[in-house]
Amino acid sequence: MRDVDRSAAFYCKHFGFTALHDPADRIVELEPRDKGARLLLHKAGKAQKLGQAVVKLVFDVQDIATFCSAAKNNGLEFGSIHKADGYCFANAKDPDGNSIQVSSRAFR
Repeated sequence: MRDVDRSAAFYCKHFGFTALHDPADRIVELEPRDKGARLLLHKAGKAQKLGQAVVKLVFDVQDIATFCSAAKNNGLEFGSIHKADGYCFANAKDPDGNSIQVSSRAFR
């Protein structure tokens, strides 16, 4: 990512993380609201192509339709809601073009 502060604000706004930023460190740590994984954000190297990651962040969300509707009202638009084997999911991109997904798979 090129703008760590912008990306941190995105994940805090849309997924409820709290940004922990030590001015002496180039990494911003995102702490989850509840249980879950922490995210560490740092600026991409100049040679790294943005949006071409081999990782997709997937967030557990029980009610995909409600979450996507609230996200849209908050400025984040997800694509179509897809139905799989007993769960739903939808995809979007973060400010740097990285793939993100909300999925109810954990609640099936």
